[in-house]
Amino acid sequence: MRIFQDELTKDALASKRVEVAVVSFDSEAQVVQDFISADRFAPPTLTAQGLTHMGSGIHKALDLIQARKVQYRANGISYYRPWVFLITAGAPQGESDGVVERATQRIKDDEDNKRVVFFAVGVESADMARLSNIVVRAPLKLLGLNFAEMFVWLSTSMQKVSQSKLDEQVALPPPGWGKI
Repeated sequence: MRIFQDELTKDALASKRVEVAVVSFDSEAQVVQDFISADRFAPPTLTAQGLTHMGSGIHKALDLIQARKVQYRANGISYYRPWVFLITAGAPQGESDGVVERATQRIKDDEDNKRVVFFAVGVESADMARLSNIVVRAPLKLLGLNFAEMFVWLSTSMQKVSQSKLDEQVALPPPGWGKI
């Protein structure tokens, strides 16, 4: 995530326009970093531990985005469609199937109504079949532990979006760090 922050801050416009928030989900879903501009983002150190409350993490992230949009609208601020970038090494576990099913439906509704763009990345032993049942877009499997290249791609993509007009379609570079 340090690479992501370093790359974003190389672009003056992106460092001011892109906001980052981090939600972790292990045996508990929690906001590790509330929304902050890229130039003020201090990447946290995250470790895999406990269970994988993925459904709760998805709900927490989407709630955080929804609250941020309310703040923007209340202040008359236009915004780009938020991106959610879920990274997991497992599959949902330790929470009810209903929580995961509601998260799955919420992703679908939010994507269909253009409220978010939701990406999913599986690393190491991630259950890609299960992940593909949760998200709308085909999840990508990280090649090895190529996090650096993934975060450079994410930063480059965010820079392109931040330089576009609101609601403009932006061609993203191919993700050479992952495969479907």
